[in-house]
Amino acid sequence: MATTDLCYTLVHQDDATEQPTLQDFQRALEKGSDEVRIQTMQKLLIIMLNGDPMEKLLLHVIRFVLPSKNKQLKKLLHFYWEICPKTKPDGKLKEEFILVCNALRNDLQHPNEYIRGATLRFLCKIREAEVLEPLIASVRACLEHRHSYVRKNAVFAIGSIYRHFDFLFPDAPEVIQTFLANEADMSCRRNAFVVLCNIDRPLAVEYLLQVFPLVPQFDELLQLAVLELIRKDSKANSVNKGAYIRCVSELLTAASHSVKYEAANILMVLTSNPAAVKAAATCYIELVVKESDNNVKLIVLDRLDNLLSKQDRMLDDLVMDILRVLSSPDIDVRRKALRIAMSLVSSRNVQEVILFLKKELVKTHDQEYEKNTEYRQLLVQSIHSCAVKFSEVAANVVHVLMEFLGDSNNPSAVDVVSFVREVMEKFPGLRRSVLDKLLETFMDMKSGKVFRGALWIIGEYCQDAQEIDEAWQQIRSALGEIPILASEQRLLESAEEDEQSSEKKEDDHTKSVPSSNAAPRRILPDGTYATESSYTAQPSSSAKLDAVKSASKPPLRALLLVNGDYFLGTVLSTTLTKLALRYSTIVNDAAAVNARRAEAMLIMTSIIRVGQSQFVTHHIDEDSYDRIMQDIRVVGNRQHEKVIDKVYLEDSRNAFAKQIQAEEKRAAAEKEKDKAAEVQVDDAIVFRQFSKKTNDTGVDEYEQDLVRATGTLDTKDDLMSKLSRIVQLTGFSDSVYAEAVVNVHQYDILMDVLIVNQTAETLQNLTVEFATLGDLKLVDRPVAHNLAPHSFLTVKAPIKVSSTETGVIFGNIVYDSNTANENSSVVVLNDIHIDIMDYINPAYCTETQFRNMWSEFEWENKVNVNTNISDLRVYLKHIMDSTNMSCLTPEKQLEGDCGFLSANMYARSIFGEDALANLSIEKPGEGPIAGHIRIRSKTQGIALSLGDKITLAQKAAA
Repeated sequence: MATTDLCYTLVHQDDATEQPTLQDFQRALEKGSDEVRIQTMQKLLIIMLNGDPMEKLLLHVIRFVLPSKNKQLKKLLHFYWEICPKTKPDGKLKEEFILVCNALRNDLQHPNEYIRGATLRFLCKIREAEVLEPLIASVRACLEHRHSYVRKNAVFAIGSIYRHFDFLFPDAPEVIQTFLANEADMSCRRNAFVVLCNIDRPLAVEYLLQVFPLVPQFDELLQLAVLELIRKDSKANSVNKGAYIRCVSELLTAASHSVKYEAANILMVLTSNPAAVKAAATCYIELVVKESDNNVKLIVLDRLDNLLSKQDRMLDDLVMDILRVLSSPDIDVRRKALRIAMSLVSSRNVQEVILFLKKELVKTHDQEYEKNTEYRQLLVQSIHSCAVKFSEVAANVVHVLMEFLGDSNNPSAVDVVSFVREVMEKFPGLRRSVLDKLLETFMDMKSGKVFRGALWIIGEYCQDAQEIDEAWQQIRSALGEIPILASEQRLLESAEEDEQSSEKKEDDHTKSVPSSNAAPRRILPDGTYATESSYTAQPSSSAKLDAVKSASKPPLRALLLVNGDYFLGTVLSTTLTKLALRYSTIVNDAAAVNARRAEAMLIMTSIIRVGQSQFVTHHIDEDSYDRIMQDIRVVGNRQHEKVIDKVYLEDSRNAFAKQIQAEEKRAAAEKEKDKAAEVQVDDAIVFRQFSKKTNDTGVDEYEQDLVRATGTLDTKDDLMSKLSRIVQLTGFSDSVYAEAVVNVHQYDILMDVLIVNQTAETLQNLTVEFATLGDLKLVDRPVAHNLAPHSFLTVKAPIKVSSTETGVIFGNIVYDSNTANENSSVVVLNDIHIDIMDYINPAYCTETQFRNMWSEFEWENKVNVNTNISDLRVYLKHIMDSTNMSCLTPEKQLEGDCGFLSANMYARSIFGEDALANLSIEKPGEGPIAGHIRIRSKTQGIALSLGDKITLAQKAAA
């Protein structure tokens, strides 16, 4: 079919059902009722839309369907006139269409307004001047019809005729301008204004300048049309920019949310005046607060974030307005709003922000929100970020946050203890008060992670004898009676004695009860007798042991005995060692020092002994045993005091200080990088058609949205890179040669397939058939083509992608063969492998987030290292480049050459999936690198695909 004959819609044709013949169609159109003709026309349209013109039925349609007054038939007729061939092979209009033109003119003069309007809408799709020419007078007359439905469609018909055949309606712009000035109906005025903008923009601008004062009273659709004209005309004509800015500013207060949004967008295109920027940002915030749709909230917040990122501290005053968005119940909206608000916090508004966040934090206890615990964690993290940036508020919030150390919500309590740890290092003046509060809430803690953080803080920052004594007392209270094993054994023995004494009393009581040769009886609580046998009478030692285990215990003791948290036991041992060592350096009383050391050794020995007993859920592991034994030796043996004191009392804290400094440097570097990316005055102008897509500077935002939607923003759409991504599908000696360029957009894949007929025959019904493996799905059914000798054809195959997973596309080319022996010929295509790297991008997360995800994700893939790369750092860099993953381990921790290297890597897919990896490798002497890479993710596909990618990358490097 020619380009001008392409239809607007593809309708599925069911090949399983038997198709009517030409005689069947003629008989149904000639003798059938209106209902039969409707069904027949529907079948006919489907066949024509799938490529068969059915030209022999034209006269039957004109004779038997055209005279009908049935409205549904008339609508089907409009579809038929749109797609049927209207010209003869010489390009002239078919004589039969004279009858069609006469019928269309009658419909344009029909008394029924629906028929007139539907016919006018149909004329917008006609591209033959000979058909339109006799209808011009009738279309012009419809502009004066009493019904608005006819008038607004007449406007569109005139605009369509003028755009394609201006000689048929040369005065169309003046006619539309006159109509627009006299029209009262808003929908008609909107259509007329849109048409005038498209066919004669200067006339539309002239009209707009006349009605500027009336724009705020216009209908929503007309206001949107006005904004679209302002956006287009302001780039070409700066004379009216002042009037445009005033008009757009007034529309910021319109009743319609869509008008407000577009007005704010266009205002930012027109000017960067601080007052205008603030007005647009205020409009965005109001939209987010008032709009009920969460998706709209997120879109507007993205736009607001983009606006704020281009301003240098101009909009800090709006931070409290942005925090109003937290009234939304959706956690994603809250998260994005908090992130934007935190970027606006300054020394002027930080007190207000902290006060508001503290109130919200209190509400999470008093009220029930959706995802309440996650919201509380977000608030804690936001307060944390504010406090560490502004020292004046740290003292104000640290005590409030420490109330949440005993929170049953583990993540928020862990965030609080990490915040307290950072405050203790960065603000020496707060250490004493924070330490007192920490010891005060020590008994309220419930989580092993929180206890570990608190114990580390106690071991590092208890500096004088009084603080050490107070901390020691709290630790003893949280542990309970020492030694642990002896006290638990005493509880068990006490339970057995109570059991024996109660049995003795019952036996004495049963002696007074008459007995016979039957089994002994026991008196039940309700006064009846129960027979007792030796199986029920024997006390159960395991039941008594379970009762001892489940008895109420202090928090640290419970975590050790019930939960089997021996990692916490090692941290406790190290803390006691630090306290004992520091105590010995500041106290001169040898007896007190020895007593403190002895008590520390008793507690550590007690942890080991109870870990090997029957009173714990899990026995102590070897790593924890070795660490506690090392601490015992350090406390008991004081041969190398200076070295040991430096390792325990200085190095650990210095390492934490360096970690904080590295994090601050990373954040500062990212901030500088963002600043460097901002537009400079002398930057080059970018012409989208002439340059590579390496820079968006100077491109209109609407153009950027367009190229993003079409997937052409990536540098991979450069011509040279396209040539490098060609995949050969068939061989050069095949009768049909095929090659494809695979364009991977965000959520879909578009394959551009070139097919070449290398034979001297016409290939009929040639079809490219694709199938997929993985989470890939074909969108469109392939269409059959006829390919002339030695000609070529381009076929586009869109494929949807639903998750980050390596996929395979395979298929074949089928065409009808002219040989007598075969009905069809098949050419098998090479497989196309979709690379998972097209969906994975480097990302960053904190160490706490990495550990939480590592423990939560259930899919793990372990890949053994097999490469000829000899340098550990080079191998790490090679894996990062091959997998698009970023290294979370700080550069300082990777320095040196000890023969071992361990690093955490992280990436995030465009579908929001997280990919974690841990690289643990070593170089034993002169041998090759040994070790493994562990990959974890929430889904199986990404773990397996990343593992396959790493395996292939190793082979490529070898």
